[in-house]
Amino acid sequence: MTNALSTSTTNHFSCCTVWCLCNCISYLFSQIGRYHTYLIHSVVYKVKGEDGKVRQKSESFDTHKEANTRMKEIEYKTAIGKFEVSKCTRLDELLQEYIRIYGRDKWGVSTYGGNISVINNYIIPTIGNTSLNKIDTHFLEKYYQKLLDMPAVSSSRNQCSDKKISTATVNEIHKILRSCFRQAKKWNMMDKNPAEDATVPKHKKEKREIWTADMLMQAINACDNKWLKVAFHLSFTATLRLGELLGLTWDCVDISEDAIKENRAYIMINKQVERVSQKAVEDLNSKEIILVFPSTKKNNTTARVLKTPKTETSNRKVYIPKSVALCLIELKKEQDEVIEALGSEYHNYNLVMATTFGLPLGECYLRDKMQKIIDQEGLPDVVFHSIRHTSVTYKLKLSGGDIKAVQGDSGHAQADMVTEVYGHIIDEDRRKNAELMENAFYSGDNLNPTMREPEQNKNTIAVPEGVDPELLMKVLGNPEMAALLTSMAKTMNVK
Repeated sequence: MTNALSTSTTNHFSCCTVWCLCNCISYLFSQIGRYHTYLIHSVVYKVKGEDGKVRQKSESFDTHKEANTRMKEIEYKTAIGKFEVSKCTRLDELLQEYIRIYGRDKWGVSTYGGNISVINNYIIPTIGNTSLNKIDTHFLEKYYQKLLDMPAVSSSRNQCSDKKISTATVNEIHKILRSCFRQAKKWNMMDKNPAEDATVPKHKKEKREIWTADMLMQAINACDNKWLKVAFHLSFTATLRLGELLGLTWDCVDISEDAIKENRAYIMINKQVERVSQKAVEDLNSKEIILVFPSTKKNNTTARVLKTPKTETSNRKVYIPKSVALCLIELKKEQDEVIEALGSEYHNYNLVMATTFGLPLGECYLRDKMQKIIDQEGLPDVVFHSIRHTSVTYKLKLSGGDIKAVQGDSGHAQADMVTEVYGHIIDEDRRKNAELMENAFYSGDNLNPTMREPEQNKNTIAVPEGVDPELLMKVLGNPEMAALLTSMAKTMNVK
């Protein structure tokens, strides 16, 4: 049966003549002695493009009812002069348009590579050929649930072939689709954003184990690799991400004699080394990339780049202890000797953490060296990023919960990001207040408390000139800090 409509409408795209046709095409073939009939229901119309050429477009549906509904929608919008021919009728077409117009403009190289992988590995192979008019909130919620039973794509991070798609990946898929449909709505390709109200499987972040200060000190004492030892000290004292550590250059380090003497030695974090998709580098020509390091392998699909930090707040100045500054002085002296010996063979990018020939030290190199220490010392099996968590935890305890000061060192975008992740550290001390109130007020023993005087240390020590005695006692009264200073003095040969 054929229902035809012949009319015209004018819009900002083109002048269109529309025929709406609901077809039933039957395919007959024999299988195990039986005949099966497959029906394809289509709405077909012709459009005149901006170049003046007339082209036929069609939208396919599983049922006659769906095709008939779409036909009536086109008839109605044509009648009121609001019918616009969508440039994209299927999700895969929309995603390509979304990447071309939105992604290349808004995404950085890291985000671009990650989102392209999610789109190509999970979205397009599963629902890419779905018509946009079939995608609603119910469709997406069913899709998200089905994903959890599908196998995850094998990668360097996921080498287990039978591992299912995680809730974290489903949430990433949802974020991309929600953004994509938001753009489609702005472009008048969809009437509403179906992902806006969709319920997503709840993702619970795994609580990663971190090292205590004692564990870190044990690792430092057992470490005989100079690069790993420097990495431990810098990541802990300056609260660095691994990429920020590898991207640190000597022009952003002040370890002058005066700076050390006046306790103002510091490092500036304003760039990072990161391995990104080669396609992302080629597609984006991004301003955030400072330089692309030469590859040591042919036909590499990734590139190692020096780029600006992930957020504006990641640009920061962090003061470092004297012991760490002296460690960097020793490292610079060794590096200068190597540069002089190698001459033009040394690729001088001015990196602090550089290989023998000047290229950035590899993340895998530090992780492998760290794993050996973990196995050797029987320490908890943590990732290198956990040193940053150890740093924040220790600084929060040492400063009495000075969140703003710690945020300044860590480069978190907002202070509440620190409290959300590390709030339990502050709660440990706050719980003591409840215990004190129980013992003092509810027992009736101390209804009128007086201001507590700081406990005096029985042992007297010589306080250096210009040092606040009360602050010094507070620092040395912390057993973790005392152990850290003692061990660092030994490892740095500080007299």
